[in-house]
Amino acid sequence: MQIAITTTVSAHPHPKPLVSLLRPSPPHRVRVHPFSHRLITRASAMASSVLPQQQQQQLTITRPDDWHLHLRDGEVLAAVLPHSARHFQRAIVMPNLKPPVTTTARALEYREEILRALPPGSSFTPLMTLYLTDTTSPEEIKIARKSGVVFAVKLYPAGATTNSQDGVTDILGKCLPVLEEMVRQDMPLLVHGEVTDPHVDTFDREKVFIERILAPLVQKLPQLKIVMEHITTMDAVNFVESCKEGHVAATVTPQHLLLNRNALFQGGLQPHNYCLPVLKRETHRQAIVSAVTSGSRQYFLGTDSAPHDKRMKECSCGCAGIYSAPVALSLYAKVFEQAGALDKLEAFTSFNGPDFYGLPRNNSKIVLRRSGWKVPATYAYGAGVIVPMSSGNTLEWLPSDQPEE
Repeated sequence: MQIAITTTVSAHPHPKPLVSLLRPSPPHRVRVHPFSHRLITRASAMASSVLPQQQQQQLTITRPDDWHLHLRDGEVLAAVLPHSARHFQRAIVMPNLKPPVTTTARALEYREEILRALPPGSSFTPLMTLYLTDTTSPEEIKIARKSGVVFAVKLYPAGATTNSQDGVTDILGKCLPVLEEMVRQDMPLLVHGEVTDPHVDTFDREKVFIERILAPLVQKLPQLKIVMEHITTMDAVNFVESCKEGHVAATVTPQHLLLNRNALFQGGLQPHNYCLPVLKRETHRQAIVSAVTSGSRQYFLGTDSAPHDKRMKECSCGCAGIYSAPVALSLYAKVFEQAGALDKLEAFTSFNGPDFYGLPRNNSKIVLRRSGWKVPATYAYGAGVIVPMSSGNTLEWLPSDQPEE
């Protein structure tokens, strides 16, 4: 890891945050800047407070993208979009609205809704997706590719997660012509990798999906580009790494890197730690951390940030989803630091995703400063509130709000 050191001592009680003036580092390298006796007083809009540190560091990395994001629509969209736009340049936007985004025409409309909701001056770019159904046509895939704004098709097994009731019931039996056209159009398939068979144990749904559906699919269409999203098991790690690089990859969420299934029950039932795929055993979490921090190009950032009203999470039949957009970069940095792999963070957040999709890497940078900040308990929208991941906790890494050129 290339290290550039800047040391500054300031007697001023309210110094401005240090901004790195160094040139961009080569790919897969991260700059670390320790400095002493500085108190950063300008808090991120994401933080409710910034705590002083005797020893502070900062990382300058290529601005990341989020390759799995739920933005919703209406008042929720307006409230949560600035959180993602603040830290990410682009995002693959999930299509599971009510009704779902099943056509290119609807994807174009949804994209305009997102662009209208962006904060003034934001350069955030939504990358749209289509919701695959049993009746999606190959012609729709051609239209999607020609649009220039649809970048993938999402497979939700019917009933697998939020708003998936219109999903696929038989991927090879009913969708093979569409998948073949996706190969011709170089259009990736994004997979929610769980079976919905009620006889399969909840904690085995991903493993069984790989055995019954994903492995046969890869064997049938080896040239189809597939992203196995939000992987949760060592079985998924083993499968991804058994496949050809550039054809099968995986996104990984902050919760599946940091939490195991105990987090659902410690101190009582914890609805804000409930997501799908559900959290798994500690052995699976460790396997995912090892894979992601190894430097493999087959893994990249996908938060699966999924906002829900607090009342919908804490009711008698709470919905699945963890809202992580405001804290995701801080948490990913924590994971890589704990693994002694901060030099590999940039590839995971900023290089592997665009390389897989065949898109250019971002040119701008973002700075993460080691400066403790307290996560707000909730974020307001309309008449409700959304509880973020790590609500009320203090995180060590504070991302800058503005890109560094």
